Amino acid sequence: MRTATLPRIPAFVLVASCLLFAQQQSTTPASPPQTSAPAQEQPTNPSAPPPTNEPAHPTTVQPQASESGQQSTATPKARKSPKAEAWQILDAACTGDRTIARATAIRVLGLMPDDAKARRLAEKALADDKPEVRSAAAAALGDMKSRTSIPKLKEALDDDDPSVALAAAHSLELMHDDSAYEVYYEVLTGERKAGKGLIASQTSFLKDPKKMAQLGFEEGLGFIPFAGIGWGAIKAIRKDDSSPVRAAAAKVLAKDPDPAATKALADAVGDKSWLVRAAALEALAKRGDPSVLDTVQLSMSDEKDAVKYTAAAGVLRLMAIKESRLPVMKGKNKENEKKRKK
Repeated sequence: MRTATLPRIPAFVLVASCLLFAQQQSTTPASPPQTSAPAQEQPTNPSAPPPTNEPAHPTTVQPQASESGQQSTATPKARKSPKAEAWQILDAACTGDRTIARATAIRVLGLMPDDAKARRLAEKALADDKPEVRSAAAAALGDMKSRTSIPKLKEALDDDDPSVALAAAHSLELMHDDSAYEVYYEVLTGERKAGKGLIASQTSFLKDPKKMAQLGFEEGLGFIPFAGIGWGAIKAIRKDDSSPVRAAAAKVLAKDPDPAATKALADAVGDKSWLVRAAALEALAKRGDPSVLDTVQLSMSDEKDAVKYTAAAGVLRLMAIKESRLPVMKGKNKENEKKRKK
């Protein structure tokens, strides 16, 4: 019996001592979670375990703070620069599902002759499934005077749709490429000099005055107040007899060296007729005066797509001109400072 009781006593003592020791250890870490962790961490610097375990919590909090900080900084970033906003408008329209919007946005790319991105978008649009978009792309490349696009425009001369072939011919003629004359020869005689005639085969198309008038408006063979209006302009002319005349006048003012023309065009941007507004915006863009950037930029929110897209292209054109002049202006300022010091 003694041998049996002797081993139980030390076992009980050991178990009790372990429990007491465990309670002592559990009481020390148990207090931090009950109270605020950071308040007790700062005074208990000598204890090694708490600082190692609890910084993990701030690390998880820090990314959240940074994410919230990013969201707070994202709000000012949402206010994009005029250049970014303009490209966003054009990109969305050029790649959208609406044929009219896509054709109009592609057409106004011609306002940016030295922009590689605009050229690439127009060249890509030459393969669009809609002839309206393809013809707009061909016309835009002609306005850009993109000689690197001549091979693609020559391929467009054989397009199944006459409007595309004529637009490509018109652009090639602007760049003094003799390939354009094959199409005009075909329109006049009914036969093409080399190869089969694609346009003359559309006899019903060539004999329809209304269709030929539409083609002339859209492809630059007739009276066009400004780029990209297309058939919509003809519909508008029926409703308003004065707006196309004023739009044509705005286009002519693009070459007027008188500074008063700039003010007149800037005022015309607020005209009630969208034909005149778009024509004035195009004219301001072609004049190349960056001082009207703010006026043109405001029209990027116009309710009429043709006006909005023309304004976006105008902003990009004028900003490119402004950026190209900055080094020259800086050089002149330095020269003037040197002269003053002397």
